[in-house]
Amino acid sequence: MAVADNEHVESETVRVKPPAQLAHVLLKTTNLEEMIDFYVKFTGGKVAFRGKTIAFVAYDEEHHRIAIGAMPGTTPKDPKSSGLEHIAFAYDNLDDLVESYEQRKKLGITPFWCVNHGPTTSMYYKDPDGNKLETQVDNFDSNEEANAFMKSNEFAENPIGTDFDPEELIERLASGEDVRTIKKRIEIGPRGLPPRV
Repeated sequence: MAVADNEHVESETVRVKPPAQLAHVLLKTTNLEEMIDFYVKFTGGKVAFRGKTIAFVAYDEEHHRIAIGAMPGTTPKDPKSSGLEHIAFAYDNLDDLVESYEQRKKLGITPFWCVNHGPTTSMYYKDPDGNKLETQVDNFDSNEEANAFMKSNEFAENPIGTDFDPEELIERLASGEDVRTIKKRIEIGPRGLPPRV
């Protein structure tokens, strides 16, 4: 009896050992100085290395998390092309997410979209080249709870989430409202993709 093609493939599939972590991203730019300044401010980091055409920005124990290069032939970003949609930065708790929002706001860096996806409460920004950046906090205490929500009917109906006003979120937090209540997504029913910004 012949083995089905998919069974044959599955029996020969090798699972690659996953990386320990995502070490860094490299962004090509036509705007080197402005991008370096932005990422140092955005991450609260520092320039770990600066050459003529490349810089490394560090903000934690890693020697660099963001590399920025002015590479020959680079053209301005086309927002409609395929490729990386955004980079996400996680915070340990809602207080830290809000504190970083308020600090960025003082620097003139404000989000263009704030959304409770369900698994995360997220704020989206753009860098000077138009690359999108997400700052987020997990809404559940464990990966198991987040995975269960992502298998729920509510998430299937609306995998995008519910928009929120960051200033209202700050007021709720300052009032002493329970953080779990604040992070619980308000269900709005089906929703399509957000408009391209």
